[in-house]
Amino acid sequence: MGDPSELELEVMKAFWRRGAMSVREVQAAIADPLGWSASTTRTVLERMVAKDLLDRDAVHGLAVYRPRKAKVAVIGGVLKRLRGLLDIDGPLPASAFSGSQLLDSAELAELEALLAAKDEEENRP
Repeated sequence: MGDPSELELEVMKAFWRRGAMSVREVQAAIADPLGWSASTTRTVLERMVAKDLLDRDAVHGLAVYRPRKAKVAVIGGVLKRLRGLLDIDGPLPASAFSGSQLLDSAELAELEALLAAKDEEENRP
């Protein structure tokens, strides 16, 4: 899976909030934060499919997109990159993100376990 860019993460947030969507629904969901044209939105969605970030299905002849990986897995990957960028030793505490409007308590616990597991993998001899 390719790493999502900052703009692709904004698109992913729309999917996490709303679920599977058509291009037109994605366009409406991201119009305010990104202001893309419909053709730009379609191009970005197809690039995200190529990066294995999204799946595309045909529903009654309409292309419908949905995230390929779970929200926590994507966020965990982003946090791992951040930890590497900042040269942080040890796991990042998922509790630091408890104010998030995207993560509920179960997802925070899952994220905590994911970050701890990645830290253990990296420290094995």
